[in-house]
Amino acid sequence: MLLGYLLKGMLVGLIIAVPAGPVGVLCIRRTIFHGRLAGFMSGLGAATADAVFGIIAGGGLTVVSDWLLGYQEWLQLAGAGFLLYIGISALGADPLAGTQSQRDPEGLLADYASTFALTITNPITILAFLAIFAGIGFTGPEATIGRAAVLVLGVWLGSLLWWAGLAFGAGLFRLSFRRDHLVWINRGSGGILVFSGVALLGGLLVRHFG
Repeated sequence: MLLGYLLKGMLVGLIIAVPAGPVGVLCIRRTIFHGRLAGFMSGLGAATADAVFGIIAGGGLTVVSDWLLGYQEWLQLAGAGFLLYIGISALGADPLAGTQSQRDPEGLLADYASTFALTITNPITILAFLAIFAGIGFTGPEATIGRAAVLVLGVWLGSLLWWAGLAFGAGLFRLSFRRDHLVWINRGSGGILVFSGVALLGGLLVRHFG
C-alpha cells in the first residue's frame, strides 16, 4: 500500500516538474556553462520547493497555504524581479567564463537556493497539488500522516528524477558546443528569462489595474 503511494507521489512529482518553464531554462543553461553538478543542484532546489508544496497540500496545512496564496502577488513580483535579474546577468555574462571549471561549493549552494526561491514564489502550485492529490484518491480517511509522508517523498523523488535527467541529458552535449554556439545559447537563455520576468510582471499589472 505504501509502495503504491510512493509511486503515485513520483508520478505527481513528474507531472508538476515537466512543465519546467524558466527554471528548466536556468537548469539547462547552468549545465551547459557550469557543468552537470550545477544543473543538478539547480534541479534539486526546484524539487525541494515542490516537496514543500506537497507537504503543505498533503498535510492539510491550510494556514500556511492560505498565507502563501494571500501573498501570492507579492511573491510573484519577487519572482519576476529575480527572473529579470538572472536574465539580464546572463545576457551580460561571458559565454566562456564558466565552461572551463566546475562550480565551487558556494556557487553550487547559490544554484540550489536560487531555483528553490524561484519555485517557491509560485504558490499557486499548491492548488495543483490539491487537485492532483484529490484525483488520485488522497482524501478523507486515506489522507493519514504516514501516507502523506510517503506521498511527499515520492513527489520529491519524481521531481528530482526529472531534473537529474534534464541536467545530465544537457550535459551530454556540453563540450560539443563551439564558441558561436555558446554565444547564441547565452543570448537565447538570457532572453527567455528576461521575457519570462516581463511576462510575469505584465500579468500582475493587468490583474491589479485591469
